[in-house]
Amino acid sequence: MEKYKLIEAVRLIIYSPLIIFNALRSIGRQKVFCIGCNKTGTTSLETALKKLGFAMANQRIAELIAGEDWPKRDFRRIIRFCRSAQAFQDAPFSFPDTFKALDNAFPGSKFILTVRDTPEQWYESITRFHSKSWGDGINPLTQQELKQATYISKGRPWKMNRALYNSPPDDPYRKEDLIDYYNGHNQAVIDHFRDRPDDLLVLNVAEEGAYAKLCRFLEKEPTSDTFPWKNKTNT
Repeated sequence: MEKYKLIEAVRLIIYSPLIIFNALRSIGRQKVFCIGCNKTGTTSLETALKKLGFAMANQRIAELIAGEDWPKRDFRRIIRFCRSAQAFQDAPFSFPDTFKALDNAFPGSKFILTVRDTPEQWYESITRFHSKSWGDGINPLTQQELKQATYISKGRPWKMNRALYNSPPDDPYRKEDLIDYYNGHNQAVIDHFRDRPDDLLVLNVAEEGAYAKLCRFLEKEPTSDTFPWKNKTNT
């Protein structure tokens, strides 16, 4: 555990100048929150936003905050963190309820809900990605494998799985529960912004014309014809 704390401390020191620079760049600018579930093209969206000139947040700091605060639905630190940049993605921005707190704290912001073709496609992607990271690369992780998994610290993937999904401890990736989570999060976002179509973009980055759709939503000139794909082999 101490080794991982030291690694994180060094990482943050190295990135401190960039964090300060992005905070200065973001003063007075409209914020953009990417709130789609992980493994819905969020990394490709992040790359596109960078190319469009948005100052992206330091994701590792957000993840460290999320691990402690999101399970308690305490959004005070993440709101303060959002002053450090203009655009945000991944945890905890992709987690349920976070978007409501951010919408209240930063009125006039833009929200992007990334989705997959089907809930089943998302389920296969998230389980395969986690299995490649911590398991045999084929089957969904077991309880024992997930408890031994290390990301930032040992056991953190297990802790976040328990906080996010309403699946049994002995079957942490039970399909019906994860699909209920995915559908529930997406529907909650859509319902929240139902009367504010200018504030929410529902986006499937794999669809033809998705990049142009993003640029219109953000009122930006495209820098390419299509999305700059990242992690496509892991989708």
